Amino acid sequence: MLENTNVKTLDKVVIRFAGDSGDGMQLAGNIFTNVSAGLGNQVSTFPDYPAEIRAPQGSLGGVSGFQVSVGKGVHTPGDACDVLVAMNAAALKQNYKFLRPGGVIIVDIDSFKEADLKKALYTTDRPFEELGIKDQIVEVPVTAMTKAALADSGLDAKSVLKCRNIFALGLVCWLFDRPLDAALRHLKGKFAKKPAVYEANAVVLQAGFDYGHNIHASVSTYRIETKEPRPGIYTDINGNTATAWGLIMASEKCGRPLFLGSYPITPATDILHELAKRKDLGVKACQMEDEIAGVCSAIGASFAGNLAVTSTSGPGLALKSEGIGLAVMAELPLVVIDVQRGGPSTGLPTKTEQTDLMQALYGRNGESPVAVVAPATPTDCFRMAFEACRIAVEHMTPVILLSDAFIGNGASAWRIPDDDEYPEIKTPDVPAELLKDGQWSPYLRRENLGRYWPVSGTEGATHRLGGLEKNAATGAISNDPANHEKMVLLRREKVARIAKDIPHLEVGGDKDADTLLIGWGGTYGHLCAAAEELNKAGKRVAHAHFRYINPLPENTAEVFAKYKRFIVAELNTGMFADYLQARFNNHNFLRINKIQGQPFSVGELVERAEKLMEE
Repeated sequence: MLENTNVKTLDKVVIRFAGDSGDGMQLAGNIFTNVSAGLGNQVSTFPDYPAEIRAPQGSLGGVSGFQVSVGKGVHTPGDACDVLVAMNAAALKQNYKFLRPGGVIIVDIDSFKEADLKKALYTTDRPFEELGIKDQIVEVPVTAMTKAALADSGLDAKSVLKCRNIFALGLVCWLFDRPLDAALRHLKGKFAKKPAVYEANAVVLQAGFDYGHNIHASVSTYRIETKEPRPGIYTDINGNTATAWGLIMASEKCGRPLFLGSYPITPATDILHELAKRKDLGVKACQMEDEIAGVCSAIGASFAGNLAVTSTSGPGLALKSEGIGLAVMAELPLVVIDVQRGGPSTGLPTKTEQTDLMQALYGRNGESPVAVVAPATPTDCFRMAFEACRIAVEHMTPVILLSDAFIGNGASAWRIPDDDEYPEIKTPDVPAELLKDGQWSPYLRRENLGRYWPVSGTEGATHRLGGLEKNAATGAISNDPANHEKMVLLRREKVARIAKDIPHLEVGGDKDADTLLIGWGGTYGHLCAAAEELNKAGKRVAHAHFRYINPLPENTAEVFAKYKRFIVAELNTGMFADYLQARFNNHNFLRINKIQGQPFSVGELVERAEKLMEE
């Protein structure tokens, strides 16, 4: 009876795991997310990695966090958490500010010794009072309980301590009524080649669950409402993995092998890691010696008839700029993935921003237009990676995909699509009759102004491509001024015509409102939730989100004509607002900007939008 009185039913709940970089918070959070997704919950995650490499253990600079929201109507990882799991004193100090008033704190009290408090820069021996904590605190001897559970395991002391995160996971699984069977399956997959490690973690997981059951009188448990999912196979997926899988789908749909030429850079490296595993699907993933070699190898692969991709982050995009200009002039399909992070220079490698937009649009010498697209959520990375490849191939142009660290590392529940949900990509092979009659030339154009794409070595399709301007008719090198202008305008118009081949801009929220809240890329979830909150409060707003940036959707001007006030929210100083202002100068685009290496919170968006609407 006591258990029933302590159960709270919630539409959604937010949990934050926090500890040292080596405490396995990302693993514990990911398993909890996967288990929840398998139960039909909507999920959204925010892995918050420290920017420092190997900061001292127990220090404030080395704290790693993982926040996840699960339930119904989930758009973001949440502004504040309902439950904070802090594995040491530093983690509590750094993350208490993220706890919702009245929330629950679970701490490993074994990691709050005098030395731990000193490392975390506490000034007293009463950390909870020092932080002013008045919430429900559950002091759990996680370290001691883990050691006791594995006393007879045969593992060394260091390996035993590595299991502390799984004890905490077991406790949280009890707290939120998650079945252990699903968690055990994920652990078995993780430690498939280390059966002794799996067995130890399985024991500790059960011990954490049992501990929660035994202390149920001192803390509330939660039942999370589940949305009835569309039938299918679901998995938890992060944005970088979804991007890699979208590229593989595009390769299958266009009938050309996938080639990735890349150089490791945070936070894009996971795309290289994932594709390197997929030799079974014919993927060629090459780690090159630098960023320039990465893009140039991809250009060579494209010339040879491969679906060519290069992945990077902001600093690498700058290094690839000359190579992208070559691909523009050669009119080769090339997908450049930029998982944006803080800058300038090497910036904040683990933090998120949207500050590469102008670089993507204009960061090349000469008139070098490229298509630019941006996924909106972790799962949307699959679709937009596919779309980037489709546009690149069918229009014979480089395409830049602007992801970001928030959605690249973040995860959502994803339904694996059926094969027929994505169309065939119409690869522009050279018609045999043109080759037979000798009528083909490298810049012979189709209706959309894209040229044909012969596989290197095709008989009758010998041609020369490069960085020198070519004659529009013959493909021979040309220094004629009029021909250069003609080619520049052709390449520009070719990109502009992509607008006829992309979806129209859709509007959500209150479509009859006077105010249109505008965003692009990975801010979608926060803006969608902010629009819902504003409309509930009687502050009527519509919401338009851009996935296609260059060119803009064909109906953009038509949509804008329906509204009187425009608010553009983005994680930079106003780049997209400036871009829109230059194209629609009859409108005034108000701005909400943030450049702190952190995503928006829904609360700050609501507050700042209300203020702009009142003004």
